[in-house]
Amino acid sequence: MQTCSRCFTQSPDQARICPSCGANLKEYSTTAVAVQKMRDNPRVVNLRLVVSHDSCPACQAVEGTYTKDKLPTLPVEGCSHANGCRCFFEPMLDEIYP
Repeated sequence: MQTCSRCFTQSPDQARICPSCGANLKEYSTTAVAVQKMRDNPRVVNLRLVVSHDSCPACQAVEGTYTKDKLPTLPVEGCSHANGCRCFFEPMLDEIYP
């Protein structure tokens, strides 16, 4: 499931447009907004794509560490898990304290 960051409506992973407000979910899903914040943060060096232990083969195939400019999109294309894509990104920081 995807959640629109503008109106907080939940939509299936396959949806590209929010059914309530018409927002482009590739840009305005809560995941897309969070990823953009991590990309903009200078302390974040890389992002690790984390998958659950019972994830589908499509999600297992993209698990790993990525540079900010080479990230796969979430939800993962071709995800076949019954609950939808549950992958998420973890930031890998250059420094922990300011």
